[in-house]
Amino acid sequence: MLCVGATTVTAHRGIPGQAVPPHSTAFTPGLMAASWTCAGSRHGSPCSNSPSSDTNPSFSRSSSTSTGSSSSSSSSSSSRRMAMSVNHRKPPRKPHRGHHPIQGFREEPLHHIPPPSPSSSRPPTSSSSSLRIPHIAASIPPSKLASAASASASSPFGALHPMPVAAASSSVLTPGAHAQGAQPSFKLPSQTVEWQRLVKHATEIKALHLRHLIQDPVRSEALCAEYDGMYFDYSRQQMTVETRALLIDLAKRAQVAEKIAAMARGDKINHTEGRAALHMATRAGREESIVLDGVDVVAQVHGVLDKVKAFSEGVRAGTIRGATGKKIRNIVAVGIGGSYLGPACIHEVFKTEEEGSSSCRDFRLRFLSNVDPVDVARAQEKLDPEETLVIVVSKSFVTAETMLNARTMRQWLWDGMGKDPEVCAKHMAACASASATHLVEEFGIPSHRLFEFWDWVGGRYSVCASPGALPISLKFGYEVFEKFLAGARSMDRHFLTAPFERNLPVLMGLLGVWNMSFLGYKCRTIIPYAEAMMKFPAHIQQVDMESNGKHVTVDGEEINYEIGEIDFGEPGTNGQHSFFQLLHMGQVVPVDFIGFAESQKALHVVGEELSSHDELMCNFFAQPDALAIGKTSAELLADGVLPQHVPHRTFKGNRPSLSLLLPRLNAYSMGQLLALYEHRTAVQGFVWHVNSFDQWGVELGKQLATHVRDEMKLARSGKAANLHALVPATARILQRYWAGGGSGGGKEEKVAVEQEKEGKQHH
Repeated sequence: MLCVGATTVTAHRGIPGQAVPPHSTAFTPGLMAASWTCAGSRHGSPCSNSPSSDTNPSFSRSSSTSTGSSSSSSSSSSSRRMAMSVNHRKPPRKPHRGHHPIQGFREEPLHHIPPPSPSSSRPPTSSSSSLRIPHIAASIPPSKLASAASASASSPFGALHPMPVAAASSSVLTPGAHAQGAQPSFKLPSQTVEWQRLVKHATEIKALHLRHLIQDPVRSEALCAEYDGMYFDYSRQQMTVETRALLIDLAKRAQVAEKIAAMARGDKINHTEGRAALHMATRAGREESIVLDGVDVVAQVHGVLDKVKAFSEGVRAGTIRGATGKKIRNIVAVGIGGSYLGPACIHEVFKTEEEGSSSCRDFRLRFLSNVDPVDVARAQEKLDPEETLVIVVSKSFVTAETMLNARTMRQWLWDGMGKDPEVCAKHMAACASASATHLVEEFGIPSHRLFEFWDWVGGRYSVCASPGALPISLKFGYEVFEKFLAGARSMDRHFLTAPFERNLPVLMGLLGVWNMSFLGYKCRTIIPYAEAMMKFPAHIQQVDMESNGKHVTVDGEEINYEIGEIDFGEPGTNGQHSFFQLLHMGQVVPVDFIGFAESQKALHVVGEELSSHDELMCNFFAQPDALAIGKTSAELLADGVLPQHVPHRTFKGNRPSLSLLLPRLNAYSMGQLLALYEHRTAVQGFVWHVNSFDQWGVELGKQLATHVRDEMKLARSGKAANLHALVPATARILQRYWAGGGSGGGKEEKVAVEQEKEGKQHH
């Protein structure tokens, strides 16, 4: 039985007073003294979801409880009866939902800190020393805690779960340390009772089959949510309503609400780099304010956006022209990773979006990310240097691949117009941090063509900042990009204010944790039924895998549970004819289906019964059921399939998926989807207790490539390379490369010499 306590909260920042579940108090300040009620308590026993010092000591509540209505009980019971009737087995024994530990697991501090005294379980007051400090802020100096708490009053995200300044200012906290009377800490989420309840619950869920679960209309209605035109159906996940409640319990224990609040107000939750993760600020409204280190970052953001708007409008109108006076018609964005994948993704969407397609006819946008000469040739193909603007995107302005391509494009401009300082000044721009200004200027780009983005925006989260704003606005117009920002901003608000039971990013994040860590599904695929979203899976692949591909927690503890899915995807229906064989009959891979009620391009061939979009969407609706239900051997035999073929054609089903249906793919809905998946990634990282905002895993390969580059330079200059410094296998294959040719040497050089000799002999 799902027991949800309810409290009344005061209206705040446009959010009316309403009844919300207990966990969502972290999202809404101004809590009044509340009376907690349990919708499913029996015989007057307290609700297991009611607040206590163990679950969240920051709540204020009365001690009264009451029995609930029978509707909630009957709803949960019907789901249980359905599972029992269709499986002809006893219903799984319900996990213990109270505050007593499961046998064999101890609910006590795991950092060798003495357990809280009995008095610490009393509701805290304003003068209490047992105020709780979110664990995510453990490594932030007290001065920063104080400034964050004071700044939260003016933050657009509000004092979602205010940090107690008094407690924070007493001493510097280190990872693992906690204020007196706070909830006991844990080294690993897997050591908590909430995690172990889910481990046990997973064994019960594995005994059920989606073929039967999805027939229950009560369950199906309960496992869906909706926000701002986006309909989210997760009833085809291997779960029940009880699963959701247990996952939310784990999220509360992992302090997900507090971590979300810390991220939103600018706490430096990326502790290994000493940085905030404020990508939400890049799409915050102009009237909002977030103060980081004494600077209003929202004002900074809109200063850059205003600069982007003025510059893009000037280029598009022809008032800003090239060095020879020609109008700029071509844009080449040079960047790699997040500086490329996000902007390229939304570029594909906007090309066929109604407003975008009509506004971009006179402009071409290309992306140069790979140092492969083929990518360079494709970026330059049929472009006139006199009509081309090159945008170099690198926060540090030293990224090896990006800067090589930037120098290549600069040379291409010089070859076309001469090596005049005006060529770089009028045909190049940069997106970089303010600290790289001198490097930008040394390169030949004037400072007024530097469009800043900041250390508190990771590259994979930067599409709403200048790396996305500048190229997209130049091609499609700033108004289209503004609509994209508005969609992302809408999803941010939902993420910060909605109760977990109805919070789309939180639910998707918890489902990711459930499928990976408890059901053991190590892959996940995104199937958008829209060709314009062809690059969306690749972008989310980077967002997710670079963020949560970790092996230690924020405290440096080695992880002993499965995290970090392998993400991939392809637009439907192409994916169906590529890897759906594996999805239906191979290993189990949870699927995200994304569809739209209306196509970007209407097409209905005369004489056809259905439009092309209807035909496409028939697959969107059918595939989730095929994965969930499957087809049994009995059904195959009834269809006349030869007995010897039955094993080869049997679909086991019971393969989880979720469906997202939106009205139409446009700039606004693309912003919603981008923010939705960004926040899903953050939620999974918060539950797994990892830092989702650093990416040290990309560094070692870069360092080794530097060593190889040094040897390559020696070899190309005719000097002896120090191959003994390399691994034998690397030295051997490198020698093979030199013998077989390479760019600028080897076979290519030999061919040139032979041609020269032949020319002399002929003469």
